[in-house]
Amino acid sequence: MVFKKIRLIGTSEESFDAAADDAIDRAEDTLDNVKWAEVLEQGVEIAGVEGRQYQVEVEVAFELEN
Repeated sequence: MVFKKIRLIGTSEESFDAAADDAIDRAEDTLDNVKWAEVLEQGVEIAGVEGRQYQVEVEVAFELEN
């Protein structure tokens, strides 16, 4: 088996968990064979947005097809 990893940034106005879910859900919708995800960084954007925007950088691994 061979895997490829990509980094995604999920965002949410609700929470870090919702931001991570956003990134993982998008990966599952657009990639085949998603196997796992790791949260690498978390941040909050406060300038230029109303309220706060939670951001999570996620590394997603998926299996490459033969």
